[in-house]
Amino acid sequence: MKTLLSFMVASLLLVQLHAQNVTITGIVTDEGGLPLPGANVILKGTTNGTQTDFDGNYSINAAVGQTLVFSYIGFNSVEKKIKKNRTEINVSLKVGAQLDEVVITGYAPSREKEVVSYSVAKNHRALQGKVAGVQVTNSNVASPQAMHIRGKASVATDNESYQRIEENNFKRVKTAPLSTFSIDVDKAGYSNVRRMINNGQKIPQDAVKIEEMINYFSYEYPEPKGDEPFSIRTEMAASPWNKDTKLVKIGLKGKDIRTANLPNSNLVFLLDVSGSMDSPNKLGLLKSALGVLVDQLREQDKVSIVVYAGAAGLVLKPTSGANKTAIMKAIENLSAGGSTAGGEGIQLAYKIAQEHFIKNGNNRVILATDGDFNVGASSDRAMEDLIEEKRESGVFLTCLGFGMGNYKDSKMETLADKGNGNHAYIDTMQEAKKVLGTEFFGTIYTIAKDVKIQVEFNPTKVQAYRLIGYENRLLNDEDFNDDKKDAGELGSGHTVTALYEIIPVGVKSAYVKSIDELKYTHPKQASTGNELLTVKFRYKDPDGTTSKLLVRTLEDTNTLVRNTSEDFQFSAAVALFGQQLRGSEFIEAKSTKDVLRLAEAGRGKDKEGYRAEFIRLVKSYR
Repeated sequence: MKTLLSFMVASLLLVQLHAQNVTITGIVTDEGGLPLPGANVILKGTTNGTQTDFDGNYSINAAVGQTLVFSYIGFNSVEKKIKKNRTEINVSLKVGAQLDEVVITGYAPSREKEVVSYSVAKNHRALQGKVAGVQVTNSNVASPQAMHIRGKASVATDNESYQRIEENNFKRVKTAPLSTFSIDVDKAGYSNVRRMINNGQKIPQDAVKIEEMINYFSYEYPEPKGDEPFSIRTEMAASPWNKDTKLVKIGLKGKDIRTANLPNSNLVFLLDVSGSMDSPNKLGLLKSALGVLVDQLREQDKVSIVVYAGAAGLVLKPTSGANKTAIMKAIENLSAGGSTAGGEGIQLAYKIAQEHFIKNGNNRVILATDGDFNVGASSDRAMEDLIEEKRESGVFLTCLGFGMGNYKDSKMETLADKGNGNHAYIDTMQEAKKVLGTEFFGTIYTIAKDVKIQVEFNPTKVQAYRLIGYENRLLNDEDFNDDKKDAGELGSGHTVTALYEIIPVGVKSAYVKSIDELKYTHPKQASTGNELLTVKFRYKDPDGTTSKLLVRTLEDTNTLVRNTSEDFQFSAAVALFGQQLRGSEFIEAKSTKDVLRLAEAGRGKDKEGYRAEFIRLVKSYR
């Protein structure tokens, strides 16, 4: 009888406890109502929590009586107690807080492993990479782990590597009338900077690639007409950051090919499963991110999976996109460990891609890694030579970067540039959905390759000019007509934007240093009316070897920034913020308030919320 009574009491308590468990949902915003993606929502007194998605939404299981703590770097934390009959809690955070370093001591659960191809990791739980600024500092799972929640500018990037960037100077038109460069469709620079700001890290100057920040956003350029693969739009106005200069915008828009009409795809996932990838924000995030792509595969598409650690191996033979279960099982059955034979992995991935090559299809290797190669071909030069050799096969390359602390941006950029491909950095699932969901098939369907731009400035109108960003994409003037010279690719529906700052003739500027009069060079200047510049575009069809030429001119105007398009103002805002992050010597506007004024004016419809996120990012930056 006593046993029965005890059982009934215990059962009643379990029922009551179960009844108190609720799922709390809501949205976290700033004071202006803008959503805060990546905000932390933690159950007070525990390590259980979640983060908000791109739109600031969250969902968490909790019990009545528990307290939720909402926090975001640069904002004051807010606590909300969970009450009966309450399942929605919306929170607005106020700017003002900077988290100091806090040390939490806890115990990590044990890990079991069984060998399946490259081993299956079970019961792997950690906060690192799930909550911004959390770092586990002891890897011994049998002992307490110290987890540091770091505040602003306290997370180091000492082992990350970036290619050195020398900011473009003003050039005199009389001595250098031509400016030539390759387009850049990479967007990794923006999401990488966003990650650093959200984590309160110091941003290395060379991590700030202004053209990649500008081109992260889409712009409302007109659709191409006729047989041309892209449209061209030019615009100019007074510079928003220097009182005596002007700003010129050149925009391209690729022809938008509907997904249903895209050719069949032969995709080889080349996945880094080395020891450096062993964290939730690397291999863990990679697995979830690839799920976004797999969901979109069609029956006529096929996927192979190559992995590399100490050696490289094929873990999934070419499989129809209709067999999503088999593809995801192969992905989920991966765990990290060992050294990094990146060169060997690339060799095998290209071999598989070539063996199953689809004529007139999308043939592409998708490399996902932190870029930390250390076995075989590993230097930038060795990797460059290898990829240049492989691209002759007609197989293109996409590089997806993951992780922090040891991220090798320079290697990823080198591989993408030389592999006729693109480079993206994935810091959150929201970015994965953008890169591998919304934009992926447009990116891999190349509508024009080796796209080059050459601008000739009118010396009667322009005294000097500088290209903003694109420092790693500059070409020699003679490269423009050289069809053997590699340049960037433009995908279906994609936009590319470039900005020039110009100093008009007759303006005295400290940015233009004096030189002696030229003795032998006295060019005869033909009458060009009110033309400010001529811009030329060279491109090849995706399977072509001979380039085609498009030419446009731009008339000089005295337009004010406030009278320009929203796209002009927003792209200028992003460019200004990038220059501020780099500590540019060429801007007079040093305050983020100047950035915000431009960004707010250029926010527009912003259907996907990316511009609103930029505004929030600038507000949170100190």
